[in-house]
Amino acid sequence: MTLTHTVRPYESYVYAYPHKTAYRPLAEQPGGRPALHELWAGERKDALSLYLHIPFCEVRCGFCNLFTRIGAPGELAARYLDALDRQAGAVREALGDAEPVRFAAAAFGGGTPTFLTAGELERLCDIAEKRMGADLRSVPLSVETSPSTATADRLAVLAERGATRISIGVQSFVEAEARAAVRPQHAADVEQALGRIRDTSIPVLNIDLIYGIDGQTERTWQTSLDAALRWRPEELYLYPLYKRPLTPLGRLSRSEADAAWDEQRLRLYRAGRDHLLAHGYEQVSMRMFRRADAPRADGPDDYACQTDGMIGLGCGARSYTSRLHYSFDYAVRTNEVRGIIDAYTATEDFSRAEVGRYTEGDEARRRHLLQSVLQAQGMPVAEYRERFGSSPYEDFPEELARFGARGWLDGGAPAEGLLRLSPEGLAYSDALGPELFSPAVRAAMAAYELK
Repeated sequence: MTLTHTVRPYESYVYAYPHKTAYRPLAEQPGGRPALHELWAGERKDALSLYLHIPFCEVRCGFCNLFTRIGAPGELAARYLDALDRQAGAVREALGDAEPVRFAAAAFGGGTPTFLTAGELERLCDIAEKRMGADLRSVPLSVETSPSTATADRLAVLAERGATRISIGVQSFVEAEARAAVRPQHAADVEQALGRIRDTSIPVLNIDLIYGIDGQTERTWQTSLDAALRWRPEELYLYPLYKRPLTPLGRLSRSEADAAWDEQRLRLYRAGRDHLLAHGYEQVSMRMFRRADAPRADGPDDYACQTDGMIGLGCGARSYTSRLHYSFDYAVRTNEVRGIIDAYTATEDFSRAEVGRYTEGDEARRRHLLQSVLQAQGMPVAEYRERFGSSPYEDFPEELARFGARGWLDGGAPAEGLLRLSPEGLAYSDALGPELFSPAVRAAMAAYELK
């Protein structure tokens, strides 16, 4: 299998736009650090998403560039939850009560939320419910875990408090591949963790797998896929391996420009996609596959990530209104992450936004297009026109013409009123997404000093 385009298929995973490396301190921007109550005044608050971030893991995987640190020595976890509680109080006060405040979905991520003890997870749920007012038992609640922290007592707390989805990062069921990804784990421990999850009442299990690991072949990739399928997970995420700067693999790896590695990843992606489709799964995006008969765990129909707001709590979480995306500082290096966490736990006043980027006008159009078209179902063109008063073909003629020439667009979708990617376009999502970044965001990301 050879690449069909000169474009590299794996430029960047676009899970949000703009990326945090395009954020800048708001104190240095016109107007300074805005007060949260001003940011949220006039915003719709009837279908918010709530995300609580726990920046602790038991180990750091070789590919990980998330905002996390190994361990929480002393009373750090307790101090972090204290700060999270203070932040939640400030945010809920800023949301006010002039309009109804309703959370349509919730998630605990990280890091590894189940790094916390069962008692600490109870407190985390209390912060979401008693401080923020989220009814965790009546909305979708997704929680990330790992094989070593998916213990029976922690899972029992999550099940009792309303978790509807558990996502476990397995990455590979082949121990040699797990070691190559700098993720020490034993297959027996993974199987036991999956058994404990299935013993709970939590209805949706997601298993994360990675392709493109050194030494991985189509045979070993199918070994992992089949091992996952034995558990009949409602969802599977297939991630291409990236070896990013400042990560353990990024420091040790060969060049990211290795064409043979691109071919390996693309070949394994297609093999994995076809294998899951043949086993009764539907493709939701390049990464996500859902079992056709599985219950939905991604929220009610009235929540749309393109238009509705996000409340992020914790020093690695982002929030967004219709005008501003904001967070705290971002880092990957261990000492930098520790410094940011320590500063967060010492913060008393959470009433203002710290770092962020305004997303109005053209940026709002780009974000809506990105968040929509990277989904397999495609983007209703009428919804785009209703929101922006224009067509995506008018706003992005060069980009869409280029995508069409490469075979990335489904030629039959316009008849259905959709802008939709072809199967080849979905395969190249990590190339297509970055091409929609604005010149300003590209410049900001390029100027960001890695730390």
